[in-house]
Amino acid sequence: MRTVIAGGRGQIAQRLERLLAGRGDEVAGIVRRPEQASTLLAAGAEPVVCDLESATVDEVARHLEAADAAVFAAGAGPGSGSDRKQSVDRDAAVLFADAAEQAGVRRFVVISSMAADSSLEGTPEGMDPVFADYLRAKGAADDAVRERDGLDWTILRPGRLTDGTGTGRVRLAERTGRDEVTRDDVAAVLVALLDEPRTAGLTLELVGGETPIPDAISAVRTD
Repeated sequence: MRTVIAGGRGQIAQRLERLLAGRGDEVAGIVRRPEQASTLLAAGAEPVVCDLESATVDEVARHLEAADAAVFAAGAGPGSGSDRKQSVDRDAAVLFADAAEQAGVRRFVVISSMAADSSLEGTPEGMDPVFADYLRAKGAADDAVRERDGLDWTILRPGRLTDGTGTGRVRLAERTGRDEVTRDDVAAVLVALLDEPRTAGLTLELVGGETPIPDAISAVRTD
């Protein structure tokens, strides 16, 4: 299987690349700058240099040719302003979905965010305004992906991310409640979602838990 990952230098993306490459899959990661390529090579992934904030659908689609699956793992990142939440977390996700459809890549997995909501009004009390914009941007991207009949999409919304060692045990459901989850376990769940087409059409929240990942996937799939 060949998987192309947008945001290939991200922390979850690198873990996913190592897992996929480690089992013999072909994996490519999209990065913005040539100097970022060494990080992907170390993870066992083919680096693809393409700026999703300025690329066209045709350009991105060419990078997706011959892929079996696409994963959107890009994000503007901490410290970025509201404008980049729109241009990366929303617009780049929509562009990547458009490109996947054009390239005929049906399996499409999105790393979103818990509480993502395009209809979020204003800034809730105690929330940073830029974070509110981030949740709206992620929610808008999720909405746009769900509209596509040409994609077998799954949207994964992890809880608060940590760098602890993964346990292989999680809670995965339409609603889990707020909690934390390791990046290791998020990457392992992404592999399992890619392997299980019966999770297409689902938006799932993910936190740490007691259920082994294979059992968690089996419990949510649409049989």
